Amino acid sequence: MKWILFSLILFLASTGVRAHSRTDSLLRELDIIISKTADFDAGKENALRQLKESYHNAAQPEQKYGACLALCEAYKAYNYDSAFSYAQQLQKIAEKLQDPQRQLYARIKLGFILLSSGMFRETGQIMDTLRTAQLPDSMRAEFFVLMRRYYYDLADYVNDQHYSRIYLGEAARFTDSAVALYPENHFQRLSCLGYKYFKQGNLDSALHYLNRTIALPNLSFHEQAMINANLGNIYVIKKEYDKAIELLATSAMADIKGSVKETTAAFNLASLLFQTGDIKNASRYIERAVADATFYGARQRKVQVSAILPIIEGERFNAVESQKNRLFVYSAIATFLLIASIVLSYIIFKQVKKLKTAQNIITQAHHRQQEINDKLLESNKIKEEYIGYCFHIASAYIDKIEKLKTQVDQKLNDHKSAEIRFIVNNINIKQEREELFRNFDRIFLKIFPNFVSEFNSFFKEEDQIKLKDNELLNTDLRIYALFRIGISENEKIARILEYSVNTIYAYKTKIRNKSIVPNDEFEDKIMQIKI
Repeated sequence: MKWILFSLILFLASTGVRAHSRTDSLLRELDIIISKTADFDAGKENALRQLKESYHNAAQPEQKYGACLALCEAYKAYNYDSAFSYAQQLQKIAEKLQDPQRQLYARIKLGFILLSSGMFRETGQIMDTLRTAQLPDSMRAEFFVLMRRYYYDLADYVNDQHYSRIYLGEAARFTDSAVALYPENHFQRLSCLGYKYFKQGNLDSALHYLNRTIALPNLSFHEQAMINANLGNIYVIKKEYDKAIELLATSAMADIKGSVKETTAAFNLASLLFQTGDIKNASRYIERAVADATFYGARQRKVQVSAILPIIEGERFNAVESQKNRLFVYSAIATFLLIASIVLSYIIFKQVKKLKTAQNIITQAHHRQQEINDKLLESNKIKEEYIGYCFHIASAYIDKIEKLKTQVDQKLNDHKSAEIRFIVNNINIKQEREELFRNFDRIFLKIFPNFVSEFNSFFKEEDQIKLKDNELLNTDLRIYALFRIGISENEKIARILEYSVNTIYAYKTKIRNKSIVPNDEFEDKIMQIKI
């Protein structure tokens, strides 16, 4: 019985490890995709240029209408201003064609774009003027899909017990109207039903239809992102957070690959990570959500993001301060252990030497004493410089916090919450970290002024490091600078420089392989660089 219980515990533990490993792997993959955002957006811009050429080269009004409609579709989830401009052009072309159906369809497109930007009143005014009885079923279905989203978004926006219930009822009614016009396995039919049941709290039915939707072939990146985001929100409610994080990360990756800027995946992912205590990743993804909302021009999305951004950044700032304090404590402990180790080594050495002749004892003791004195002088020099450096950094941070507190108190007294948000948003953690590296480089080169030249002497001329203008150390040099002052573990170096352990290992391997010094002697040569 005990073995069965023990095996069950091991199984559950290993399952949890695999779940977290899967989550961490997806977040790393998401970070890689985010780093390629410019490439995906460049592809999007190239496609848009081709559509614009087709639009400008169209000779007939019907061709002009089709090209303009394609531009509306391409811009509707990418950039509000351009989408709105082409939607207005689409209305003008439809009026010139004197085609009532096209005129109504152009207004439906304009309504979608206004709604995406959070302009509920303007959307409602347009929708109230539409008479869809004369439209074909495909256009009527699209109108019903727009109206269901309008009422769902309105219910979320007002967040009122009375009115939200009314809006949710209207949304369900338009959902049923849309569903009736689509075939059995159509994307819109399945996704509308899944979202309807989700909003009604019927999570099992919502999962059934959304899983059927995501299994459909040939889904666009935008469609994949929407369904995965809805599935992720369901698992948040079910408190299955690892599964929710995986789905929201997958949704965010699809948004980036499809250059979709009108999105909620990054915001919801950041909120969930913050809720589960992952402040570092939450901060990175909320910044992504801010960038998307700003690029698109989504008003309601900016309001959502601005509400949580200061909270996440504040927690991140506190985490950085806590890490800095721990580093100071660890440095003190490491210094104490180093001194204790030196003393212990000396005692053992002295005991062993007693077995030799008196002359050898005197001679060896003298050399050993000189070495110890040199090491102690070097250690004292490093400690003095870095203790002063730590106090300087701590003092600078206290000054910044005091200044921030004074500004916030003043703005609170003046009831200027928007300016408080502006002050908080201007806290640039990346810039602070870069300044930390610059200060480290300066103090290190003050202690080891010949470090760069001696380091380069270990390489052929073509493999030597050429620093850029105003650059004191680069990543290669900084890794071995930390090693020279006694920080040799890859894990510690990785945490200080904000890299993964594998990256630090790869850097070290690449550097040693280029060196003219044998690999097993390279680090000894580094430690021989004089203070």
